Amino acid sequence: MKKFVTTTLLAAAGLSLAACDVDQTEEGEMPEMSVEEGNMPEYDVETADVDVGTEEETIEVPTLDVDGPDDAEGEPVTDPGE
Repeated sequence: MKKFVTTTLLAAAGLSLAACDVDQTEEGEMPEMSVEEGNMPEYDVETADVDVGTEEETIEVPTLDVDGPDDAEGEPVTDPGE
């Protein structure tokens, strides 16, 4: 049912677009304009004072012990010849 409704709506939309007949009755043209010299605004900007530095710090990284499946112990997962 959903497919039927979608198809019907698409067909109706297609027919309504095909029923339009558009004819150009007058040529268009770009408007004429002139550009004159202008003045850019000036800004007085005071930025923040940022001090960037480095310092050495030691962090402790946890160790992980990962156990694989028991039946694959000692066997490579992939063929070393690949």
